[in-house]
Amino acid sequence: MPRSVLTFSDLEKIPTGGEVSVSPSTLITALAADEAARRSITIKFIEPPAGGSADSGTANAQGRAVAIGADHGGYELKEQLKRYLSDWAYTVIDLGTSGTDPVDYPDFAEAVADAVASHQAWRGVVIDSAGIGSAIAANKVPGARAALCYDRATARNSREHNDANIITFGARLIPAEVAREILALWLETPFAGGRHQRRVDKITAIEDRNRTP
Repeated sequence: MPRSVLTFSDLEKIPTGGEVSVSPSTLITALAADEAARRSITIKFIEPPAGGSADSGTANAQGRAVAIGADHGGYELKEQLKRYLSDWAYTVIDLGTSGTDPVDYPDFAEAVADAVASHQAWRGVVIDSAGIGSAIAANKVPGARAALCYDRATARNSREHNDANIITFGARLIPAEVAREILALWLETPFAGGRHQRRVDKITAIEDRNRTP
């Protein structure tokens, strides 16, 4: 049965070399992760039951394209998140970089933002060392709403309140496992609409007023 949190005590009844299934957004505590590694317990991520809203949940991931890009500081985390996205049935559009040689984060932030703004991708992910510069660069592209997220609360808020279509990560600031949890929750969370739609519309109006002729 999928859990929202997997703890050390949850693994006590799992035999060494066994397997436990959790949903993609499950929070795995540090003690649980260490115990799973120590006893060779496989943590298997499973999709939630189908039937969620059209804009939420990995149950509706099939066919949705997610553009992802990173500079050299975010390359390793990009490669890990790509695997998770594929496991969750998203179509992954990798826009680079392809290694750890030094490159400039604005180039990749712009590429991801362009893919999202032009509807080539449903959502976007950009990673650099801190995540701040990529968010700034991506938000220069009209139609992009990039949010730097560092925990579950910021991920949920960015989707529910701001309808963020791009998430940025600081690879040197959060562990890969935390980034996985944040990304899964962010992808699953729908925009709340209502009073928040009026505010997002005002963001779009600011873009429109400042477009280059």
